[in-house]
Amino acid sequence: MLMPKRVKYRKQQRGRMTGVALRGAEVAQGDFGLQALEPAWITARQIEAARRVIVREMKRRGKMWIRIFPDKPITAKPAETRMGKGKGSVDHWVAVVKPGRVMFEVSGVTPEIAKVALAQAAYKLPVPTQVVGKE
Repeated sequence: MLMPKRVKYRKQQRGRMTGVALRGAEVAQGDFGLQALEPAWITARQIEAARRVIVREMKRRGKMWIRIFPDKPITAKPAETRMGKGKGSVDHWVAVVKPGRVMFEVSGVTPEIAKVALAQAAYKLPVPTQVVGKE
């Protein structure tokens, strides 16, 4: 599972996901990419599930890049706990994704295989996406 090796602060506030992606909105390394159309938190588990689907669909041919990293800690308090007593402990990690962000890229396979692999990965993600090509 993806997570930072170390962070400056253990817990973060939730923040906001307004606006569109200023960086990472174009396909940089690969030939095709999977682009988010809405803002969302993508968990490390969802990134890993999408990665596995892409690798399986491409049958270990070609190359894949993951362009997002879960560096935001999400805290949770235990079930049936009374209010108060401070912020909960870190439960999981998420990547903050804004509209337009390219999350995965692939190259070295035919366009048909690339589109099928990225479409299958889109099922694993909680955000509407589109497959984009190199400009």
